[in-house]
Formats: sequence, structure tokens, C-alpha cells
Amino acid sequence: MEVTALPAPVFCGVDWAEDHHDIALVDAGGKQLAKQRINDDAEGFAQLIALLGKHGDRADAVIPVAIETSRGLLVACLRATGRPVYAINPLAVARYRDRHSVARRKSDAVDAAVLANILRTDMAAHRPLPADSELVQAIAVLARAQQDAVWDRGQASNRLRSQLREFYPAILDAFAAHKHGLCAREARTILAAAPTPTIAATLTRRRLQSLLKKAGRVRGIEAEADRLHEVFQRIYLHQLPQVEAAFGQQATALLRQLNTACLNADQLEESTAAAFEEHPDAPVIRSFPGLGSLTGARVLAEVGDDRTRFASADSLKAYAGSAPVTRASGKSRTVMSRRIKNQRLAAAGYVWAFVSLTKSAGARAHYDRRREAGDRHVAAQRNLFNRFMGMLFYCLQHGQLYDELKAFPIRSDDRSASAA
Repeated sequence: MEVTALPAPVFCGVDWAEDHHDIALVDAGGKQLAKQRINDDAEGFAQLIALLGKHGDRADAVIPVAIETSRGLLVACLRATGRPVYAINPLAVARYRDRHSVARRKSDAVDAAVLANILRTDMAAHRPLPADSELVQAIAVLARAQQDAVWDRGQASNRLRSQLREFYPAILDAFAAHKHGLCAREARTILAAAPTPTIAATLTRRRLQSLLKKAGRVRGIEAEADRLHEVFQRIYLHQLPQVEAAFGQQATALLRQLNTACLNADQLEESTAAAFEEHPDAPVIRSFPGLGSLTGARVLAEVGDDRTRFASADSLKAYAGSAPVTRASGKSRTVMSRRIKNQRLAAAGYVWAFVSLTKSAGARAHYDRRREAGDRHVAAQRNLFNRFMGMLFYCLQHGQLYDELKAFPIRSDDRSASAA
């Protein structure tokens, strides 16, 4: 019986740059088979594919690739070919480099060879980029952009608020109790019409009503106009007239930045929610208390839909940063929160756990028990998030919706509290 010999394993390392990339191929014994520099364009990518094919790359035995980034067109095109791509942390590459040269020699070609050798010797210690679907990759782009827009909106609001404190305390008093503060449409509309306190003091009740209607308010317009009129008529300290006018022009410029940030956040939120609802995992994720379309999209963006990405619920918890880290040495043993984590997923988890306290009696009871045990607020929420991540892993793996009774079974002490 004739047996077809499998090709010897080959490993590829890519040291990327803005306009070019260095390629290195090594075999199982560490011998360098090829090295080449390619441009960062379609022609360069074709050269890379041809080089891989020349050294045994084929559909049933693709050559794995190691690179120091998980983003960019080169990585996207490599992933589209179906080959495993390993994003190696640059700090890890620096440690591996010391194994090959005690003189601390460094060059792009050397780094490419180091990356290839990392796969040759320690591939099992690293994970390839997940094989997420095209839709979930698009959701990740939108969800992260929306989160960035929210952060930009917060920064723009803080800059404007800091500047208004210099000369315009009346507008801050007027919207101090508003849930959205200066980001509210009413606040931005009135500030655009009256960029200085002197102008605001001249606004009549009828003009204020008109501005509130322009901002989209439909209820309580007259009462709100009366309240704003009273605030703007109060006695405040003022800058000199010309200085105040200059501050007003600066405030108008900052307001334009805030308006743009608010518009970006709102539009990206709509696009993110719409894309999320198209994904088959959306009903499972939305079934959890505290997860709506936007927060659910942020969770899905970071977790992905590659079911083989996480070997267990513990792996997902560690990735999310909800699982604690134990440091033990000799008689010393310390349990502390995890600092190395997916920051975006951890941020979404904090919101998720916080909202769930009013949506789920079981989540609230679990949080209260952690607080009674001595946890501070953040630690109790992180523990609740950790529990949710374990449930989410199971539900996604089995395609099941969240079940409150299974998630938080009624305990004997809960029955006693209810009876009391």
C-alpha cells in the first residue's frame, strides 16, 4: 500500500512595518528556508502567498504565520485565506530574541526569523486569531468605534464644562440635574443660541420655549422654559465684556466638537444595534438581564462567534478579567484582581452587572451576599460579572437562552428572608 508522505512542517514569521514587511520561513529543525522583503500592497501579498506555496503550503497543510499585530490589511487577507495567524505580543518577541543573540542584535529580518521560531518551538503556548464570521468582525468594528465615540463625547463634554466654569456658571446650573448634562440636546441648543451669560439673560420665555421645541422636547415645555428663565436671571459673577465675548467664541468652537461627538455616538449606536440584531447569537445574548442591543453587541464583538476560541468557561473569564489571579510563593498566597485582560469586554461587563441589579432578583441577591461577605462594590460587581460569563459560555455553546431559575437557584437563606 502506497502511503503519501506529509510535507515537513514549515513556519512563517512576518515582521511588519508601515510600508514593507520582512518574511522568514523555517523548518522543524530551525533551518531558515527563505527570507524576503515585500511591499505593503497587493503585489507584496501575492509574493508572500507564492513564497508559502513554494515551500509546501497547500489547502490541507497550510503554513501558520506569526506576526506582532492582530490588525491591518495584511492580517485580514491572511485570515481570509483560512490559514492560522498568531498575533504574538511584542514584549514576548523581545524575550525570545534574547535566546538567539546574547549581543542583543536586532533587525527586521532577525525579528521575522524569531517569530517563525516561536511557532516552531512554542506554538502550543500561543493561540491563533479566532475564526470569527464576517458579520461578527463587522460588529466588532462598529461596537469599538461606538465605544470610542462615547469616550470622545465624554472628553468633549468635560472640556466644554471646564471652559464654561471660567465665565458661564448659569448654563451649568441650568442643566446640573439633567441626566445627560451638557450632552443633552436642550443644553447644546440653548448654548448655541446664547454662547454667553449676557445673551442668556436676554432670552425671553417664548424664545426659550422655541429653543426647547427645536431641541425635540415635547412635554413640559412651558414649565421648563420658566425654570430656565429664572436660572438665567440670577446674579452671577461676570468676566469683562470683551473677555466674555472671546470666551463665548471659544465655547462655540468646543460646542461644535461636542455636537460632532454626540452625532457620531448616536449614529454608530444605531448601526451597531442593527448589525447585532442580524447575528444568530443575538437572541441568546439579549436573554441575559442587563444586556440590550448595544451592550450585547460590545460583548459579542469581544467574545466572537468562534466556538473553539475558548477551551472552557475559565478561559473566557480570564480573558474578560473577571476571574481573580492567585499569586503563591512559599507561605505567601495572595488573590487579586486581574489587570491583563480585554479592557473593552471588562468595561462592558461592569455596565452589564450594574444594570442587571435592577433586572434580575437573583443577580441582586448574589450581589448583596458578596457585599455582606465584605466585598466592596466593584469587587461584588466583578464577581457577578464572573458568574454571568460562565453562564454566557454555556448558553452560547449549547444555543440556550438564559434561565433565571437555573442561573440563580433559590437558596434556603433566601426563603428564610422572604418568609420574614
